[in-house]
Amino acid sequence: MRTSRTFLTLVIPVLMLGGSALVSAQGNPVISSAEPFKLGTFDIAGDTRIGIVLRDALVVELGAANRALERDPAYPPIPMPPTMVDLIGRYEYGMKTRLYEIVNYLVRANRLAGTNRPAWVHDVKTVDILAPLMPGKMLNAAVNFYTHVGETGSAEEQKKAEAERRAKRGIPYLFLKPTRGAVIGDGDNVVIPYGRDRVDWEVELGIVIGRAARDVPADKAADHIFGYTVTVDVSDRGGRPPDSRPGSDWLVGKGHDTFAPMGPWIVPKEFYGDPMKRLRQTLTVDGKVMQEGGAADMIHSIYELIEYGSSIITLFPGDVLNNGTSGGTGMGQAYRGAERFLKPGEKMVASIDGIGTITMSVVSEPAPSPGTGSRLPPVSTYRK
Repeated sequence: MRTSRTFLTLVIPVLMLGGSALVSAQGNPVISSAEPFKLGTFDIAGDTRIGIVLRDALVVELGAANRALERDPAYPPIPMPPTMVDLIGRYEYGMKTRLYEIVNYLVRANRLAGTNRPAWVHDVKTVDILAPLMPGKMLNAAVNFYTHVGETGSAEEQKKAEAERRAKRGIPYLFLKPTRGAVIGDGDNVVIPYGRDRVDWEVELGIVIGRAARDVPADKAADHIFGYTVTVDVSDRGGRPPDSRPGSDWLVGKGHDTFAPMGPWIVPKEFYGDPMKRLRQTLTVDGKVMQEGGAADMIHSIYELIEYGSSIITLFPGDVLNNGTSGGTGMGQAYRGAERFLKPGEKMVASIDGIGTITMSVVSEPAPSPGTGSRLPPVSTYRK
């Protein structure tokens, strides 16, 4: 894409106090952003590009904006990250400053509207929103909301189970969810695997790790967070045939392709605040509210989840840890009186206040070619 040749000199490269620039612990100049922004990955003119999202309405191509900024000798060239994971790893080591510089120029020089807008600033509706990143690994919290405890029973049974859990929280439970193949973006389809007719929804907050974390205590966990995104833990509740190896099968339950919607973008933590004070996550199916939960319902805080997860495995920049989901899942009977699962043709919408909304259509997978009998069978062959 052709770069605008009218990029003017940025007149405020750093915040000056007493004649000298403030410097961060990493040696970078400290500046503030003229506006909050979000970060995403987009298909623009057939190319995958990282973009800065402003006002939830505009996408600024990072690479093109940086090339234009570097025409001013006040801004030394720095390599742009090829992926969002790389950007996250470098955010506190130069990338944050450069992103702020780009945003400050565009806002202060009035380059976001009219004929003054560069060709590399797009309306969100004109680009294809992809999943914001492909995590190295994804950890999900199981049953981390009190309203989700025991919701497969009656309303009375659920209340009893919730009270017992409040009396004894225990430690978190985390499981690994696949990434490549499972992660999809806003507007993509959730595919119901052939014969699997008990596919469920779970809206969750995706906590994006920004700095490597190993044995990090909860009171230091915020230092290792990059930002937040919206995720859905799509789940297959059909289980395994009774004549096979008994017990839970988390791969079947959580691991199908398209079962990890994510997006639409990531909000850096400095623009979101403390999720434990403001979180509100909702999910609708065909316009009907199925889930609505907040931080007060969480059993373990996001910081306790990081402490627990990092006590087992190192969390790296770009990894995602999902906070769990509230009551109202499809398998739950306590809130609607009966189970209710996804069907082809339905539309699922997941939102988190202050972050954004992702929308997925539900489609069915065609019948596969015959195999040897070792494939995952339709639920109807062993459960009525």
